[in-house]
Amino acid sequence: MNAAQDSTVTWKNVPTQTVTAGGVTFAYRELGADHPGPPVVFLIHLAAVLDNWDPRIVDGIAAQHRVIAFDNRGVGASSGSPATSMEEMARDAIMFIKAMGFDQVDLFGFSMGGMVAQEIVLMAPQLVRRMILTGTGPAGGEGISQVARVTYLDMLRGWLSFQDPKQFLFFTRSPEGIRAGKAFLARLKERSADRDKKITIAALQAQLKALRRWGEKAPADLSKVHHPVLVANGDGDRMVPSQNTRDLARRLPNSELIVYPDSGHGAVFQFHADFVPRALAFLSR
Repeated sequence: MNAAQDSTVTWKNVPTQTVTAGGVTFAYRELGADHPGPPVVFLIHLAAVLDNWDPRIVDGIAAQHRVIAFDNRGVGASSGSPATSMEEMARDAIMFIKAMGFDQVDLFGFSMGGMVAQEIVLMAPQLVRRMILTGTGPAGGEGISQVARVTYLDMLRGWLSFQDPKQFLFFTRSPEGIRAGKAFLARLKERSADRDKKITIAALQAQLKALRRWGEKAPADLSKVHHPVLVANGDGDRMVPSQNTRDLARRLPNSELIVYPDSGHGAVFQFHADFVPRALAFLSR
């Protein structure tokens, strides 16, 4: 039986595979290959590898769609030198998608991945059917160039309090936000075997450079992006300030917006039980 067609295969045990394109060997994982229609390609956040995707989100989408997530060039188990701009990451993603043999895909971009998705749809609009953009904002968005400062501050907060920095970066400090952060971090540990390589300091610095460039870049004309887009975030995002999410939805002419209460950057992980059905409904239209 094809592993992707085996219902016992989930995000915590699906094998890691590779495909080579443009001299880069991309590491990826795939679920739901027996589902018809365009696959949903997941685009990862800052400092993340395959193991950083919430299993509830991936398994939830894969219940009805083919899902593919991959490591960016020079990150995790993918080879090459890490990209230093969103445009480079977008070109790499397009190269990966074409190497996988897809003519059209849906994109799920979280945080930095949502910025990459915006570049992809501008570069290759015919390649994209629908997009889900969460915890992200447009080029030149308010506060985006300061992501590095916020990231290093919360890495220090995490170190001083013996906690994962994502508890501070992704979630609010309310009792509910703290509880949701702990539950999310526990889910990331469900995969015990065949875990990905962690990101290197050099790759993290390259991504922070890309984020600074994106934050200082002139805003793109998103009025020509007529693809259906689902935009989501929490009302208290510290990494990509929440007003950017609202601004992004306004700039995209065919968008719908979800803003979750008492939540931050990782709102779709905190509210996965609500978000997954809404994402599935959006993708099925």
